[in-house]
Amino acid sequence: MPPTAPIAMGLMVAAGVVIAVQAPINAALYRGLGSPIAAATISFGVGFLLLLLCTILFGDAHTFTALPSLPSWLLVGGALGAFFVFSALWSVPVLGVLTVTGLVVLGQIGAALVLDHYGAFGLTVREISPTRLLSGVLLVAGVILSRL
Repeated sequence: MPPTAPIAMGLMVAAGVVIAVQAPINAALYRGLGSPIAAATISFGVGFLLLLLCTILFGDAHTFTALPSLPSWLLVGGALGAFFVFSALWSVPVLGVLTVTGLVVLGQIGAALVLDHYGAFGLTVREISPTRLLSGVLLVAGVILSRL
C-alpha cells in the first residue's frame, strides 16, 4: 500500500460524510428558495468561488491557460456534478438521506465496476470479480432495508 493510501482513505470517508450532510443542506436551500434549479445554482456558485479562491491562493491560476488546448469533453465533469447536486437536493425530501446516500453509492459501485473493467479514461483495468459483484448486491439489500 502506498504511504499516501491512508490519507486518501481518510479523505474519502470525510467526502462521504460531506455528501451525506450536503444533500439535506441543499434540500433546505431548495425549500427556502422554492426552486431546485436555483438551489443547485447557488450551491455550485459558492463551490466555484471557493475553488477559484483556492486556485489563486495556491498559485495555480496560470494553469487555466492550458484549458483551450484540452478536449472539450473534459468539461462534462462539471455538468455531471450539477446533475448530482440537483438530483440529491430534490430526492432527499422524498426518500431521506439514508436511502439517497445508499442509492448514490449503488450507482457509484455499478459504474465503477464497468469503468474499472474496461479501464475507461486511462484507468488500470480491474476485472469484475464475484467479490466485487457481491459488494453491489449487498448494497442493494441495504437500500431495500433502508426503505422498510
